[in-house]
Amino acid sequence: RAAEWQLDQPAWSGRLRITAKGSTAFIKLEDKSSGELFAQAPVEQFPGIAVEGVMDSSRYFVIRIEDGNGRRAFIGVGFVDRGDAFDFNVALQDHFKWVRQQSELARQAQDLEQGPKLDLGFKEGQTIKLNIANMKKKEGGTGSTRPRPAGPGGLSLLPPPPGGKSSSGERPAPLSTPAQLPGTPITDSLLSWPQPTAAPPADVWGDFAKASG
Repeated sequence: RAAEWQLDQPAWSGRLRITAKGSTAFIKLEDKSSGELFAQAPVEQFPGIAVEGVMDSSRYFVIRIEDGNGRRAFIGVGFVDRGDAFDFNVALQDHFKWVRQQSELARQAQDLEQGPKLDLGFKEGQTIKLNIANMKKKEGGTGSTRPRPAGPGGLSLLPPPPGGKSSSGERPAPLSTPAQLPGTPITDSLLSWPQPTAAPPADVWGDFAKASG
């Protein structure tokens, strides 16, 4: 009980700081001016025997201090402000909550390592089939290939018929109807063949009109 302590005449006053190394928290009592260590209490479990609250106050605690040579002593500490006592409790709770989380993660990782491992390798003689759409075939391979458009504007012009006389000055007849592909406009510069001069009509009867009878 804190009421049994000499609260009006404390044996020592200073600052309290909590640090951690691994899973162990350390309550350090230090000089408030120089920071010199007065005593420290290692805490390996909370709640536990290393830190206990008193029965008649939320601002006072009993901690177990150690000197590093195996000697231990229980002393009572108290906070002037109730908010500082609350922060003291929360700091210890947060640390050991983190310790439990790390222990749980390590246990899950160990269970995964000890569990059966999936064998994703191919067995002897095992094959798989891949179906890749729109795959271009190599040059020289079998299969049909798409024809490429020839000539300007996507038009394919056929060669002149055999026996045509290019030396006589004759020109091919113009296309009766312009050919147009979808999306390809017909312009005057694309199809501009000169119109041939109309030849005079030949006498279809010829010399038959002059023959007797």
